[in-house]
Amino acid sequence: MPNQEEYSELLYTEDELLIEVKRAIAEKDMPEVSIAPGYGRLLTMLVTLSRSARILEIGALGGYSGICLCRGLQPGGSLTSLELKAEYAELAHSHLQQAGFGDSVEYKIGPALDSLKLLEAQGQKYDFFFIDADKENYPNYLEAAISLASPGAIIAGDNIFLRGRTLNPEKNGPAVQAMRRFNEMIAGDPRLTSTLLPAYDGLALAMVR
Repeated sequence: MPNQEEYSELLYTEDELLIEVKRAIAEKDMPEVSIAPGYGRLLTMLVTLSRSARILEIGALGGYSGICLCRGLQPGGSLTSLELKAEYAELAHSHLQQAGFGDSVEYKIGPALDSLKLLEAQGQKYDFFFIDADKENYPNYLEAAISLASPGAIIAGDNIFLRGRTLNPEKNGPAVQAMRRFNEMIAGDPRLTSTLLPAYDGLALAMVR
């Protein structure tokens, strides 16, 4: 018998382009940690509903989430993607080009916190944020997103349960502690209206007031 997530996915036709993205990630021995298909569809919906024209993504990997985000972009909109590794950004960009969004995305290579500080110094503002990079910096990424947010901006953070480690009191490594702090910040920050979605590996959603 399928579980809830498997049942949900059986209702949808597989997205050949996104399957190809995941295949390329596996072939290059990159971490197979792209956002779950159901949450990828949700990102597209949320970007569309929020009429977002400027998106900031923290963590490009192979471009799976980038495609999902750009599918909801307003005409003439843009995606800025922060990625530590140049080879990951190159693969992601090739997939965004294949999806027809090559001219809509800009990649900034290097530590995300450095890029975020530069964007803030430039006075940049964004309508939508997707956080899916190194987990130990999630609390820092959240603070940066709030600083860079336009009024009403949406912030989404993936993998908030760390495959169960966040929920396990016996697990207390740096990433687990950071994720617990991130989840508590999302839930309790008066600057945000938020919720946590428990399917797949968890997704945090917040709107900046």
